[in-house]
Amino acid sequence: MTVTRLDQGQRYRPRMAFLKKIEALMMEMQSPDTGIKTQPQPVMVTSIPHAVTGNDIMQWILQRLKITAEEALHLGDLFVKYGYIYPLQEPKNLTLRADGSLYRFQTPYFWPVQGWAADDTDYAIYLAKKNIKRKGILEEYEKEHYNMLNQKINYKWDFVIMQAKEQYKAGKERKKEDRYALDCQERAYWLVNRTPPGMLSALEYGLDRVTDPNENKKNTMEFYRREIMYYQQAILKTRVKSSVSLGGVVKYSEQFLSNDPILSGCLPSNPWISDDPDFWDLNAKLVEVPTRMRVERWAFNFSELIRDPKGRQNFQIFLKKEFSGENLGFWEACEDLKYGDQSKVKEKAEEIYKLFLAPGARRWINIDGKTMGITVKGLEHPHRYVLDAAQTHIYMLMKK
Repeated sequence: MTVTRLDQGQRYRPRMAFLKKIEALMMEMQSPDTGIKTQPQPVMVTSIPHAVTGNDIMQWILQRLKITAEEALHLGDLFVKYGYIYPLQEPKNLTLRADGSLYRFQTPYFWPVQGWAADDTDYAIYLAKKNIKRKGILEEYEKEHYNMLNQKINYKWDFVIMQAKEQYKAGKERKKEDRYALDCQERAYWLVNRTPPGMLSALEYGLDRVTDPNENKKNTMEFYRREIMYYQQAILKTRVKSSVSLGGVVKYSEQFLSNDPILSGCLPSNPWISDDPDFWDLNAKLVEVPTRMRVERWAFNFSELIRDPKGRQNFQIFLKKEFSGENLGFWEACEDLKYGDQSKVKEKAEEIYKLFLAPGARRWINIDGKTMGITVKGLEHPHRYVLDAAQTHIYMLMKK
């Protein structure tokens, strides 16, 4: 089986930090002095060399790390799922069984930390070889991949078939035990790197990186200049004493204690336990008469009032009496722009400008010239947060 590495210009998957720790444990596990003793083990009608049992692996982890049996079994599962150990009796089952089930250590060349890419050509050769060996009997997902790769790399399919035949021919010349072990090794490698449908991929790294995380770059003077500037700015930032911040957390917790349904319970009863919907009815978004506890929460701070739909409704009535109802309307329009449909951002921004900000607007709001200038300039290229400056100004105005 041939494996090629990604070129420098292509995308890289970031290494997981804990794989280095697993690699260190695997080195210890295979050490002649402190590791697990491997020996030939009977499988089917042959004897596989350098095999270990799942129970041996489990006991070694327990003695080496001093952890519980459950944690040791989970760690052993990770060894198998990430391809550091592969099963000999059930190649499709990538889990560690703490019994007499037989396993072998994967060659370090194929460890995930090496960063080798599971190439399409290599996978096509593996499937073609398997197709020859089993005379067309492949798994359904393997058939789909085989046909897809045939179309994708059709220009070199003759090379794929030739390589598959050569590898199959070379495999037949090996000893039976070596041939069986290599088949298990190859199958486990592709189960890890080309996960079948319905099976979670252990090597799912998330977003690809554009650069190589293993590349050693020399830092330039410009890099250090930016670092110095960053730390100088960080030093100038105001800091809060830990005692003050902790005091704030305690004060907040004491203030909201009576309003926490987990700590203080639900009144009149917990609907999840009693099946009584009174709690939901009394605390509906726009209930006619809000509960006393809900009204008391509005007094904690302005954000509590404006976040509550019923509180915002009552606040709107007050603003109309003060002839400033357009302020809350503008704030709600900004919230809709910020968290609404992305495809309608430009349209909504134009509507808000015409309704609240344009000269002679029907619901014109009173903001200072500097904020208006920032807002109007930003509306030339509208985005979700283009009205943040004006919204903050109106928010503080309503709060006062």
